[in-house]
Amino acid sequence: MAAAEIKVGQVDDVQELHRTGLTTVPDRYIRDGDDRPDGDSVFALAHIPVIDVGELPRGDELDKLRLACEEWGFFQVVNHGIAHELLDEMEKLAREFFMLPLGEKEKYPMAPGGIQGYGHAFVFSEDQKLDWCNMLALGVEPASIRQPKLWPTSPAGFRETLEAYSAEVRTLCGTLLAHIAETLGLAPATFGDMFGEAVQAVRMNFYPPCPRPELVMGLSAHSDGSAVTVLQQDMSCAGLQVRSKAGAWVPVHPVPHALVVNLGDTLEVLTNGRYKSVEHRAVVNGEQDRLSVVTFYAPAYDVELGPLPEFVTDETPCRYRRFNHGEYSRHYVTSRLEGKKTLEFAKINPPAGEHNGTVPEQTST
Repeated sequence: MAAAEIKVGQVDDVQELHRTGLTTVPDRYIRDGDDRPDGDSVFALAHIPVIDVGELPRGDELDKLRLACEEWGFFQVVNHGIAHELLDEMEKLAREFFMLPLGEKEKYPMAPGGIQGYGHAFVFSEDQKLDWCNMLALGVEPASIRQPKLWPTSPAGFRETLEAYSAEVRTLCGTLLAHIAETLGLAPATFGDMFGEAVQAVRMNFYPPCPRPELVMGLSAHSDGSAVTVLQQDMSCAGLQVRSKAGAWVPVHPVPHALVVNLGDTLEVLTNGRYKSVEHRAVVNGEQDRLSVVTFYAPAYDVELGPLPEFVTDETPCRYRRFNHGEYSRHYVTSRLEGKKTLEFAKINPPAGEHNGTVPEQTST
């Protein structure tokens, strides 16, 4: 879809709306009843697992990781090797960026239908409901996906800190994928060898207070197109919610200097559904703002993906076709955030009785 074809209509900057002291919410942000935060059950007392990376791959902690991947698709990591000072500095500079005057932030504009720069991502029509969130999204690795003109020069030190932060998170992603492979009985290097020069992007989300938080979404429910996603959230409030297997929404309570990790669609496909990507969303608060820094880590665009043979048997027939990751990535970023709908791109729905346990060849679309 060419950017020139996309008409997104009036898209207000939610921080500017908040600054006006409004007591109502513009219609484009008001969700329909079932799509409101209180429209589904929220199980506030549950907690997603916490994994001590320093204890991996010892048996007990590896078992905890396996259970976290099977039962939740989400977990928090502590003792992850990234200096707390670097985490604090990245959070501080991200917040300082969002506090800049609107005119300064708009020097790094996200084009309609685009996915890099400052603004609203995943907006493709004039009547689409909007999220109560401002974003700064940037391609990090490989160098070919970077758009240097969109990397802020203010606040001072932002670029250098993001570089250092992204390098550390990239190392962590490789470590986590090696341990996740071990939980599946695979060689630790399985995913790293397969992914080539992995694609890495970062998105910073800022959720200002909203006068009617019960009517809006901070970020629509979705799964991630990545292999793994690493999220740093501030300590203000539990805005991130994960859909449990029972269907309830579970808040991810902030743990100081922990990072939140979730499995993306790529791992669901590679494991033939043994591990699943999980829907998550962000809700907003009437009094407090919230900030998150999110890193997406995925295979190189030229990598072919499909279920690994180890996970395709007569009992668990192949559920996903083979496809090029760049093809899926283009599909993902040109689709609205709408649950796990984007993964339908890869699913096979053969008639009953026609499962033969084989991995299909590449299918063109």
